[in-house]
Amino acid sequence: MTWIETVASDKARGAVKQVYETYQRQFGFVPNIRRSMSLNPTALRAYVQLSAAVYHGGPLAPEEREMVATVVSATNNCHY
Repeated sequence: MTWIETVASDKARGAVKQVYETYQRQFGFVPNIRRSMSLNPTALRAYVQLSAAVYHGGPLAPEEREMVATVVSATNNCHY
């Protein structure tokens, strides 16, 4: 749970609801980093688009991207 105010899943509307439903389907939950931007739907949409472009674009294979993400998370003591 984030420490800042967020939009609850049952209160989500419009773009926020779309993002929540997409992540709920994909992962079975909505990542807190997405929830943390739920009060600003424009920023949330932009973050989702940027994240997809960075994560799925470029020359790295999916396995290499996961390896980089794992090392960065471990270095930062982040459970994600």
